[in-house]
Amino acid sequence: MRLSKLNFIRFMVGLYLARSINMNKKQLIPRDISWLSFNARVLQEANDHTVPLRERIRFLGIFSNNMDEFFRVRVATLKRMIEYAEKGRKLNMHLEASPQKILDEIQIIVLKQQNEFTRIWNNILKELKKQKIFLIDEKHLSKEQQQFVKTFFDEQVRSNVIPLMIESLPQMPYLREKSIYLGVVMRKKDSAYQQKYALIEVPAKAIGRFVSLPSKPGEHHIILLEDVIRFNLPYIFSYFEYDTFEAHIFKVTKDAEIDIDNDVSTTFVEKIQKGLKNRRKGKPVRFVYDKEMNASMLEYLIKRLNLTRKSNIIPGGRIHNFRHFMDFPDVFNHSALRRHALVHPAFRNTSRVTDVIMQKDVMLHFPYHAFDPLIDLLREAAIDPDVNGIKITAYRLASNSKIINALINASRNGKEVIVMLELKARFDEEANLEWKNILEEEGVKVLLGVPEMKIHAKICVIKKRVQNKTIQYGFVSTGNLNEKTARVYGDHCLLTSNRNIMADINKVFSYLQNWKTGTALLRTCKTLLVCPINMRKEIVNYINKEIRNAKAGKPAEMLIKINSLSDRELIYKLYEAAEAGVTIKMVVRGIFCAKINDKKLAGNLTAISIVDEYLEHARVMVFHNGGKQKVFISSADWMVRNLDHRVEVATPVNDENIIQELKDIIHIQLRDNVKARVLDSDLQNNYVPYAGKKRIRSQIETYQYLLQKK
Repeated sequence: MRLSKLNFIRFMVGLYLARSINMNKKQLIPRDISWLSFNARVLQEANDHTVPLRERIRFLGIFSNNMDEFFRVRVATLKRMIEYAEKGRKLNMHLEASPQKILDEIQIIVLKQQNEFTRIWNNILKELKKQKIFLIDEKHLSKEQQQFVKTFFDEQVRSNVIPLMIESLPQMPYLREKSIYLGVVMRKKDSAYQQKYALIEVPAKAIGRFVSLPSKPGEHHIILLEDVIRFNLPYIFSYFEYDTFEAHIFKVTKDAEIDIDNDVSTTFVEKIQKGLKNRRKGKPVRFVYDKEMNASMLEYLIKRLNLTRKSNIIPGGRIHNFRHFMDFPDVFNHSALRRHALVHPAFRNTSRVTDVIMQKDVMLHFPYHAFDPLIDLLREAAIDPDVNGIKITAYRLASNSKIINALINASRNGKEVIVMLELKARFDEEANLEWKNILEEEGVKVLLGVPEMKIHAKICVIKKRVQNKTIQYGFVSTGNLNEKTARVYGDHCLLTSNRNIMADINKVFSYLQNWKTGTALLRTCKTLLVCPINMRKEIVNYINKEIRNAKAGKPAEMLIKINSLSDRELIYKLYEAAEAGVTIKMVVRGIFCAKINDKKLAGNLTAISIVDEYLEHARVMVFHNGGKQKVFISSADWMVRNLDHRVEVATPVNDENIIQELKDIIHIQLRDNVKARVLDSDLQNNYVPYAGKKRIRSQIETYQYLLQKK
């Protein structure tokens, strides 16, 4: 048995909350069911008529993209669990339900959500028509548009289309996981029995999904690329002399897990490359098709793809891969203008970011604040003759990363640049392999992580030597160092020259450079909370202190903002705290496995989820701590994978003004009654009521709050 398979199973056990806790068991919400509830909140945004039409379409695209990843990762994991159990191997998994029961429930929920998706899309199509925006199919083209489509196909599409005559192939050809395909049935009118099957991959990546057609003044006509191909089917298959064609869309979602084998003769990079190749051969976990598809073609595909009743065969509408609709053409009458990012007050009257940070801590709040100071900080370091080294982690980078450009220039200027590049960042593996080659060609030292551990911390330390004295400064962030996603992801980033924080960041990098010697160095961190060493323990300690204070009749309160809550131990600790009288207020965007309707909690544990224009991505912890409040920002969610299987960092916030700012922002979010949903045990996703109250949309209120800062 490959070591990777065993480690994978262990990891899955962790993901499914498999920690043994000696306390009264309260029922939890299965993680995957809770995640589907989050995606339902995304669907709610698409259904909200107060949201601009283009944004509603974008939310449908986000929903579709989320669902694709859910099947590629979560459903695939459940299927692996079942296969593992069927082989007679026992796993001590304390699941809230059996993997098969969870899969069955997923199937029911997904079908319901697919129906809701279709209903919303049909309503949006009506709204598009009101704005004179028309999605035209191949059967409703004017003569001018027909000629345009013929010419466009000949000039732009034809060379990218290679039909596969699948009946003549002994093996079903490899189907790309992220592509959509047209299943084509060809026949002659005078013979209903003679028909052939073919597949055509729609080359959306090469050409784009949307084609603008010649339109009347004041109107916008758009055709999808697959409909351009449909219109030209007689031309494509003219060799066969068929005169009747049917073509329907389908796609296959595959297991996206990468198995890394234990072959000692290959490097880690080679193992990742091999894993990527094997991913392309992953087992199908979902087959989605146009419900109008020719019945014989559908039966043929199911047979050739070796699909079964358990393969999540899902009928849908005419259009698939809706994730492309996140980039729907901007042809709207009243496009919503995204608010301009603010310049942080600390940087308004200075030419150098570095000078400010050497004097005081600064907290950037993305996307409200511009990302530029982080880039400027690295640019300044790249040309500063006193700077001799930069160390930084990178998880997901922008495609044309200015961060990388600054680091390369620093290396060219003779600085020692060390980049911890996480090759195991799911779906960014190939991009990070390319960045590895680019960086190494420029003399940058690239660290590739720790076996069986992901490096998810977002940290940087810059060293400079001034008058025989070493000075260090840098940052700790809750989000990726990605200037593109920083425009839409809500995150916090602490820029600091605090000696204790920098000392611990150096220890983290020393561990990353010498992980084979063990974690002893990480255990000496005195300021940062670091996973997998002490963050879990310290969180529990802080909660226990709140419990003791509550039982003693003293004020006890916690404010927690995270993306996901699924860790069994911490959920039970929250139950215990709430029962003791601790006031716990949470903002959790996604997974929320706690069941908080229990009367014993007495309403002390409440939670909301905010889904709006920006993706709430920040992690913040505020503990009352007997009046000596402790405030942290972190890269880690409260999940087993983060706390036990990743290198994560939480930094304390010491500046009183920044602490107040963070608390103010969280309290604005807790007052949201426009985009906030109540998280409860029944997964109802009810909006926070606002009857008789001022309407508060937290993302707009936060922008206005920061706009007024001086």
